Amino acid sequence: MELITSAQRDKLFDSFERDAFHLELRDDYGSPIEDTPYARWRRGEPDDLAWLAPWMTLMKRVTGEGKTVRRVRVISEPHSRYVGWEHSLTHLNIEAGEDIRWLPRHQLAEGLTFPVQGNDWWLYDDRLLAVGHFDSEGRVLGSEVIDDPDIVAECFRLRELLWSIATPHSEYKP
Repeated sequence: MELITSAQRDKLFDSFERDAFHLELRDDYGSPIEDTPYARWRRGEPDDLAWLAPWMTLMKRVTGEGKTVRRVRVISEPHSRYVGWEHSLTHLNIEAGEDIRWLPRHQLAEGLTFPVQGNDWWLYDDRLLAVGHFDSEGRVLGSEVIDDPDIVAECFRLRELLWSIATPHSEYKP
């Protein structure tokens, strides 16, 4: 399996035409770019958010072109500290044009299975997947690009289901 870096995955935002969707299934993520800001938040220290600027710029550009960027965050309740931090920053993603919804795990239908071994994924234009892979400590290893129509269709169906039952950020009260 060949993995692309996060930077290479972000380049996929230059070529999609209509819709990018991210399914997030983890209660904690390990990303070097987030380590210091997350530690500051945990200590109650201010954050200049400079680390987030490249993503916000990218999102403002693609959503300004009329494209949609959506996420469903499937989370445990009570929240992990990471999810609490993530929730506190989500208004910035919304301001940049993303549409984010929350779905507590206990609201999932019993027996629901997740494709691609239960990994997170981005689905671009209902035709291309970038499946996230993580090490045992939750650190991002990279993304696997998949264009197999059967796998893409399975992710498309799950996206439609989860999007329809998830709560918009503005209505989700942790």
